[in-house]
Formats: sequence, structure tokens, C-alpha cells
Amino acid sequence: MSILIKNVTVNNQQCDIAIKGNRVEKIAKNIGGKYDEVIDGDKLTALPAFIDMHTHLREPGYEYKEDIESGSRAAVAGGFSTVCCMPNTKPVTDNKYIVKYIVDRAKEVNLAKVYPIGAITVGLKGEMMAEMGKMKEAGAIAMSDDGQPVSTAQMMRLALEYAKDYDLLLCSHCEEKSLINEGVVNEGENATKAGLKGIPSAAEDIMIARDIILAEMLDTKVHICHVSTASGVQLIREAKARGVKVSCETCPHYIAGTDELILDYNTFSKVNPPMRTEKDRQAILAGLADGTIDVIATDHAPHSLEDKNVEYNYAANGISGLESAFALSYTYLVDKGVITLDKLVELMSKRPAELLGLEAGKLEEGGLADITLVDLNKKYAIDAKSFKSKGKNTPFDGWTVKGKVVKTIVEGQIKY
Repeated sequence: MSILIKNVTVNNQQCDIAIKGNRVEKIAKNIGGKYDEVIDGDKLTALPAFIDMHTHLREPGYEYKEDIESGSRAAVAGGFSTVCCMPNTKPVTDNKYIVKYIVDRAKEVNLAKVYPIGAITVGLKGEMMAEMGKMKEAGAIAMSDDGQPVSTAQMMRLALEYAKDYDLLLCSHCEEKSLINEGVVNEGENATKAGLKGIPSAAEDIMIARDIILAEMLDTKVHICHVSTASGVQLIREAKARGVKVSCETCPHYIAGTDELILDYNTFSKVNPPMRTEKDRQAILAGLADGTIDVIATDHAPHSLEDKNVEYNYAANGISGLESAFALSYTYLVDKGVITLDKLVELMSKRPAELLGLEAGKLEEGGLADITLVDLNKKYAIDAKSFKSKGKNTPFDGWTVKGKVVKTIVEGQIKY
């Protein structure tokens, strides 16, 4: 397969991109020759396709919420060539057999590239270490108990040591369960107004601090998932200044939303960690701008309507986020002057590739032809009904955003 993209913007210059096989052959003006497909890139911008370090594809076990095919369709529709799927499946992805099943199923689907993240502990129970080495051999790219914290410091220490031995990134879900106390939203003024039980930001911060201390003691790397608090951002900023090998991610819903969204009791706003205050949101923006936060990940968490169409206290946590991630990030970061487009590409493509050790995240001659074409000037309303994902659960349905994904090319093949 050969593709020629004509008159597209690359690094603020209009040029052509020639693709042969799975590689970018040439980036230049007025490229000639015969190609299997020619794409008119006028008014479009070519970016390295996005990489999501934190996706829930639900298969095996929860296919009524999402499966690898529907999740992969959502991924490429959102401009993602690559997704890393979390292990809170049923059964849990805590062994080589389930890792291999996910790898094989993703190859059958043949849309986005899917890398499983294996569980740190067996059954996500925090009691016994899962077999990291065997899962890596089967195709796991990182380890996490996401959905559950690694509750004891001793188990987390062992996990960090094992991950270091296998050169695996360990992604930590930071949540001190003893402080949750049946909370469902951020503790504060809006929780009081809504009459809903709150979760203090300290529940997240305490575990961030613990994992930073352990990583510093062991001189090993740790990745903090879905950072949502101002104090969490500051803890990571100070740790990085000391040379601790800590990286972190935040999500589009912490960039665009606050806990004001809970006031209409729409359970689509229920997520863990919860959306926080405007002060926290501003700290997230500052952390993205100054490099404290490395990555924007979606934490795509699709649910059926039955999971969400209940009282707020009983609704499942999570937002379906793959298909709105770029537009929300572009609208609330680049269009508002918080960061540049180049910085957004670093957060959504380049840095995830670096952290995961992937050959991806760059648009250059000789590189993999993982390319997303976007119309940066296109304004539109997010329409959850049109999502390719089975999960229509987003509190941003109907919000006007800017920046539309038009095409996604994965290793030289048009997938969306």
C-alpha cells in the first residue's frame, strides 16, 4: 500500500507526505509519482498518531460495556494508533494466557495497535505478586493494578523491584482506601450542595507521596496514573526536581471539567479519582505547561447505560473518553493559549512512546507511518450517540469543541 497526502500542514509548513508500506518515505513539497491512494490534505494538519497509556477495553468478561473491536474502533476514530489496556477484566489480566488472548484478538481486529498492561498482583487483590516476566514475554507492555491501589507499602516495594528487574513501567493507581469512606465525589463545597459524600484529595496525595518515596529509595521508575489534585501535581514537581524517576499522566476530564458537573446528578460525571475544584484544574494546566505532567491519557472507561442509569451513589465510575480526548485537550489547552500544539503532541504522542519504549510518537522520514490528520479549525458539538465505543457515558455530550480528527493511519493503512 502506498499513500500520498497532498498539501497538508506539517510543523507549520504545507507539504506532501509519501507513505510506502508501513513507513514515511518522504516529507517534501510537490512529491510526484504514482500512489495507490492520494489524500487531499488541504486545510488539514498531520500529527503523529496519538498513544493512549490508559484504556479500558473490558474484554474479556465485560463485553457488554466494550470489547477489543469496539474499543479499537473508538481509538482510531479518536486519532489513536496505539492503546494500552488495563487489566481489570474478568478474569483479571494477571497471567500470560490472558495477555496472549488480548494480543491475538487485537491482531484479528486489525485496527489500533493494542498493548496489554498486566496486573501487579493476582486478581488485583494486593496479596500475591503476579508473574510479570511471563506476562512481558506474552506481550504485556507495563504493569498496573488500576482500579485498585496496591494497598501495602511492602507489596508496592516488591512490585517496584520486580518491575525494575524486568524493565517494565509500573503504573500506580493512587488511592488510600481508608479515606474514601463511601465517598463518591470530590470532598468540598459542591459535594455539600449536592448532598453527596466526598472523597478528600488527601486520599490520592498520600499514595502519590508513598510511591514517590519508594521509587526514590529504590532508585527506580514509577508512573502515577490519572493525577487530579493540585497537591499531587506539586508533590510530583518537587520529586522531579530532586531527580526521582517519577512520571505521571492526567486526563481530558480533569483538564476540561470540575466538580461543578456533579450538581445536576448526571452519573456520567462520576469518575475515580473524582473531578476536583477549579483550583485543582488550574494546577493541572500549570503542570502540563511546565512539564511536571508527562502525558495526557484518556482513562477511557466505557459503561453500559444500566451501569450508569442508577442513583449517583451506586453508579459505576468512569467516562468514555477516546473519541473526545483530542478535541477537549486542544480546545482547553492549545486554543486557550495554555500550551502549544507541539507540546500537545509531546503529551499525547511523543512522551507516551518514550515511557513505554515504543517506536512511535514522531512524524519523520523513515519513521512508522502512524499519522492522524486533523482539522484544527473545525468547531463541532461532541455527540455521544455517534461514538464508535459501546460506552456513551460522557458528561461532555453537547459541549462545543475545536479540532476534529479526520483520518487515522496506522502503519501505512487507513483505519479511520
